Amino acid sequence: MALPYLPGNSFNASLGKEKFHKSHHFDYRNDVSMLVGEEKPGIGGELLRGQKIKPKHSIFPKGEGSSAPAWVAFDRQVLCFQAYFQEAVHEKHEEQYRIRACKLYFYLEDDSIQVIEPQVKNSGIPQGTLIRRHRIPLPAPRDDEYYSVEHFNVGNELVLYGRKFKLTDCDQFTKNFLRKLGVRINTPDKTPKDPYSNLRNEMEESMQALRPYERTDTLKQFLDHDRHVLRFNCYWDDSDAMFGDTREMVFHYFLADDTIEIREVIQPNAGRDAVPVFLKRARLPKSAPLPLRQPGEKTDRTVLNVFGPMGHGGRYILDSLKTGAVYEDYYTSADLVVGAVVNVWGRKLVLCDCDDFTKEYYRTKFGIDDFSSIKYKADQQMKVPRPIPPYNGFGSEEDSLCSCMGLIPKPPQRDFIKFMERDRHGLESNVLRFVAYMATDNPIDKDRKFIVSYFLSDDTISFFEPPQRNSGIIGGKFLERGRIKKPGQDLFKSEMSEYFTAQDLFVGAKFVFSNFEFVITDADEYAFRYMEQHNNEFPQAKSALILEKLRKTCKEKSKEVKEYLVMNDPDNSGKIRYESLRNLLAQMQNFSEHEIMTIGRQYAHREPEEIDMNLVLAVAQEKLRKKNFEDFSRLQEALVYEDPSGKGKLPAGEVRTVCRAFKLPLPEDVLQILMNKLSDNGMLDYKELVKKINWRENPVEAVQYQQLPIKLDASWSGGDITKSASVQMVAYHSLVEDVFGKQDS
Repeated sequence: MALPYLPGNSFNASLGKEKFHKSHHFDYRNDVSMLVGEEKPGIGGELLRGQKIKPKHSIFPKGEGSSAPAWVAFDRQVLCFQAYFQEAVHEKHEEQYRIRACKLYFYLEDDSIQVIEPQVKNSGIPQGTLIRRHRIPLPAPRDDEYYSVEHFNVGNELVLYGRKFKLTDCDQFTKNFLRKLGVRINTPDKTPKDPYSNLRNEMEESMQALRPYERTDTLKQFLDHDRHVLRFNCYWDDSDAMFGDTREMVFHYFLADDTIEIREVIQPNAGRDAVPVFLKRARLPKSAPLPLRQPGEKTDRTVLNVFGPMGHGGRYILDSLKTGAVYEDYYTSADLVVGAVVNVWGRKLVLCDCDDFTKEYYRTKFGIDDFSSIKYKADQQMKVPRPIPPYNGFGSEEDSLCSCMGLIPKPPQRDFIKFMERDRHGLESNVLRFVAYMATDNPIDKDRKFIVSYFLSDDTISFFEPPQRNSGIIGGKFLERGRIKKPGQDLFKSEMSEYFTAQDLFVGAKFVFSNFEFVITDADEYAFRYMEQHNNEFPQAKSALILEKLRKTCKEKSKEVKEYLVMNDPDNSGKIRYESLRNLLAQMQNFSEHEIMTIGRQYAHREPEEIDMNLVLAVAQEKLRKKNFEDFSRLQEALVYEDPSGKGKLPAGEVRTVCRAFKLPLPEDVLQILMNKLSDNGMLDYKELVKKINWRENPVEAVQYQQLPIKLDASWSGGDITKSASVQMVAYHSLVEDVFGKQDS
């Protein structure tokens, strides 16, 4: 029982309060003072007597645990309802109203609503999203409030912008969510049928054929034999007709649908129109031409009249025995064999040959192995070569030949593909350079040195003579770049002249041009390497052929050869000087200088080059500095973790794995050089490795180096035959094993 509101019985309601602010209730609107804060609370935020604040969003019961806002707790959670609305149709006697089914979505995170109408075939109505997602106000007079979750249940009616939507059903998630809110789900209802839609469905069903139907399945044949075509070569002998002759055809049989297509092979200058198709693709009857059938005489199916009058009102059943049906026999794959005569609408075609796929098909399906072709072409007459007039001396031979090939002279065509493949690109110059001397007894000319450059892009050759001091001869360009003819050829002849090619130039070769005889004595490193890489084109650089020749030459002199090699190796080191090997092979008089050099280069013993560690460290630190890698402390900690014994050394494989895990931005070859330099018996001092590559604490002075440009001029000069620039010592043990086989020591 409450105490009466009398002095001494009331308590001060302001005790314990900390907020005493007042809400703004009165203001001017259009210069008129009025109450504008009907929904605002009183002093300190407390509600006034009899005042109720309308909620602006859905209110959900609070559970245990931390409370999260709705946009977090109900993120991507949507209530889905099946709904419909009735739309009146005016000025149309087929329908008075229309039932339109749709889906209504309520998004729990922000109380927004979306209405979507599924597409209906041939409806003629703009369908899809009827109402885009947003908060929808309640109908007047409560249009200051919005729809919330309390307004949604199966069977409720919602008025959205003047349209009344009836909720008929919902999905399982919506049912479970509403039950958790304490809402009792009403019984689902069915969407009423649309009268006009029912009328349209009845019209479509009435359009379906009611006659008996016999299914003919051709899909399996199409799927099994799609793009499978039997191809025959045939001919049609039309020589009995006036101006007729034998015409060559190609016969195509399509296994997918048993159709036939015939194409005529029209030879050049045959005088016929170039019609590609002789017979359009279709099924080919055997007894063509066929008589003209009456309408209805030939049908796909036959029926029997059970009872009733003929025509409309009778009853029919499908005749499975096909009584009275008209049959026509068509060509199939079983009728087509080599030697068969095919009736193509009154024209007799003889099948003469077939391709490999057709042979395999008949061999597999019908067991036919005899595919002897029938000769139907006359032997080709020997083509009379066109006589070419001899060269008259004006212009080049190619230019004069092109003027004889047609009425309008055309310039000779350049091998553009070869030019693009063999032209200089990057470090590949595609220029073979050799050192040559004049083969003469003249004391002035025999010491003259020439640089012979062979350009692989267009098979041209240029000569350059390096200047020599006190020789009395002015050096420079000796021969302009161009193609050089081989000697001993007539000038005025019909055949094309032969020119020097890359295969004619090798160390030890002799060639003559303009009455000058030259001997090639050396080549540059690029020429040797190019000829060894393309040894199929240069037999002098193919080591397998040279070893086979050496094996045949030394077959009976193996003992003497071995003694000579051992005698020239007093230290028993397994190596001899290149000059000794050259003298041995030169005495056999069966090898050219280039072949001797190829053997020397293959079995050469080269000392490993000394690696400049300062340069390697400078490159490594520069790479790490550019990639901004500074995680050296964690890298060392990871390596220490992999070393539980604390020895300070790890296997190189484990160090490489840790470096990959840290994505160390170092090239593989640089990292390999550093690991090889700092490893001992496979164990790597990882602390020293991290210390050396740490560019923050131990920077290495950058090494300035500049790559020399590649020169293709005549400044290069080769050495003597006995002094190879790249080969000094030869490992003869491997050579003896490859020539004479492995010997027991």
